[in-house]
Amino acid sequence: QVQLLESGGGSVQSGGSLRLSCGLTDYTYGRLLIAWFRQAPGKEREGVAAVFTNTGTTYFGGSVRGRFTISHDTAKSTTYLEMNNLEPEDSAMYYCAARAPTKTDWWGSERTYDYWGQGTQVTVSP
Repeated sequence: QVQLLESGGGSVQSGGSLRLSCGLTDYTYGRLLIAWFRQAPGKEREGVAAVFTNTGTTYFGGSVRGRFTISHDTAKSTTYLEMNNLEPEDSAMYYCAARAPTKTDWWGSERTYDYWGQGTQVTVSP
């Protein structure tokens, strides 16, 4: 059983930066695919970025590519989402999720993830 705990959300002005953290506990797997999803009020949850913990291979949603980076620190069992040049459209609840890396489904398919955190709010003002 994997438990995920997000932190680092907050309020920033447009153009600002934030770093979200996703800490893994009860983590006995050698490798995982960790992803960040976000959901704004009245909108569907969308995949933001994902990383394989063993290879460091990353994936990004089109709206954040070039502005966000994702990384995993194995020693700290923590995945980071570095968000730069934030826009009001980035405002949402951000969730960390994990699944076995052997699944071949598209990384952005939320139904394929087995473990979820409680979320952390990001608000970007104009």
